[in-house]
Amino acid sequence: MKDTDYYSRLFWGVALLTSAAKVIFTLRPEINLFTEEAQYWLWSQNLDWHYYSKPPLIAAFNKISTSIFGITEIGVRINAILLGLGTSWIVFLFSDYLYKSKKIAFWAAIFVMCMPFWILFSTFHLTDSELLFFWILSLYWLYRGLKEQKLAWWILAGLASGIGLMAKSIMIVIGPMVLVYLLCTRQWKKNQYSFFLFLLLSAIGFLPSFIWNWQNDFNTYRHLAGLGGVSGSEDGFQFLEWFARVGEYLVGQLAMISVFFLPIFFYSVKSLKSSIDSKTIFILLPVFFSWLGFGLLTIFTDVEANWPAFAYVTLPIFMSKWISEQSFNWEKVRNVGIAFSLSIPLILVLPGVFPLKNLELIKSIERTSFKRLAGYLDLGKRIDFLEDSLAIEQPIIFSETYHMASELAFYLEDHPQTYTINVGARKNQFDLWEGIEKYKCVPRKAIFVSWNLDSPEEVTYFEQLLYEENFQVEFRGDSLRTAKIRVFENLLEYKPVRSDAF
Repeated sequence: MKDTDYYSRLFWGVALLTSAAKVIFTLRPEINLFTEEAQYWLWSQNLDWHYYSKPPLIAAFNKISTSIFGITEIGVRINAILLGLGTSWIVFLFSDYLYKSKKIAFWAAIFVMCMPFWILFSTFHLTDSELLFFWILSLYWLYRGLKEQKLAWWILAGLASGIGLMAKSIMIVIGPMVLVYLLCTRQWKKNQYSFFLFLLLSAIGFLPSFIWNWQNDFNTYRHLAGLGGVSGSEDGFQFLEWFARVGEYLVGQLAMISVFFLPIFFYSVKSLKSSIDSKTIFILLPVFFSWLGFGLLTIFTDVEANWPAFAYVTLPIFMSKWISEQSFNWEKVRNVGIAFSLSIPLILVLPGVFPLKNLELIKSIERTSFKRLAGYLDLGKRIDFLEDSLAIEQPIIFSETYHMASELAFYLEDHPQTYTINVGARKNQFDLWEGIEKYKCVPRKAIFVSWNLDSPEEVTYFEQLLYEENFQVEFRGDSLRTAKIRVFENLLEYKPVRSDAF
């Protein structure tokens, strides 16, 4: 019989090694920030109570971390790494609390750390990084409140849920989900006052979003409505398109929990036909709630695979408990699934010094996987060089996408505020900030950078073009893509193509 601390020590060993691999990945010079990460960092340079598409928590985290680690990739991604570590630890604690078994707790945490949604949210600093942590923390404290009938746990859960709402608005579904659980398990009567206190505390986290949107024409809610397909299609409902969306959705959700765990997933869910208790309902209801809710959304629009995935964090607890009741053969299936689920991303995240990384197949997969994570550091260095060689002082840096504009702000030496021009794309945060039009008829040079457009002259008019080039970006010695760089002098006119899309 292993001592009670064995699985705790084992968990921390695996968790710290996994975190170290992510730090190594982040430090790879050819891997840059994901464009959304760069955008959220730029928000931290323009602190506000809310932003066009998301609440303010991620900007606050970035502000704190980069003030400690500097404006570097690790300064941004350390948030995701630590939040991922915390998420897996809460899964361990929650599992142990539910089943009084550190062995079940250990394997539940390992399941989580092998699942693609956790790998994604704990490697790249996205709003889901905070959401995932505060979601599982809220559930853990809620369950303790239910089990121990102590108001303190409900208060802590409400505060955690409120902070989660400042990470991503979807956190709001925790209220209805808990209500359904209380009604289904006939625990409403003895918990109703605690539940209302929980909702009240959670609602505090919603205030920054509501106040900001009240002052800004409810841009976020219109944006979310647009993503949710509320505007509808001019062609009406198309069954074949919906059928294709549903198929893509189902495949995406299975991929989020790892294809190597599918046998365990299917058979453990199948076992629910014979028995189900209140513990199982509590840990699986969030999974079902999120999966079904976003599944219904496919009627109106495409659903990204990662959208429902935050709620899947309790699924590994159920799977680990089920495995503990099965034969030794199922443990073998678990171990094989974990080995494949961990080894494949590990091969990709490690630097190119390992011989295996030089295989053409691996390099091809990396080029495809990391295309949106490469080239921005080199672009930044090139533009810094052009500023120096062409004697350009404080140029206007702009692009037609917030992706490029955000990356340039991060990778240029002085981290300037960058700008976007609107050529008909949907609205974004840059539309709410002061734009390039403020430089109209102001003597100033400007540098345009784009992966897609050869020129910004569809909407901008400058006195003259001073310089242009095609800058080739490489990844591990191979050509990746080409950026267009144009240097202009003196903005005369800006006539954006406004879009009503949110």
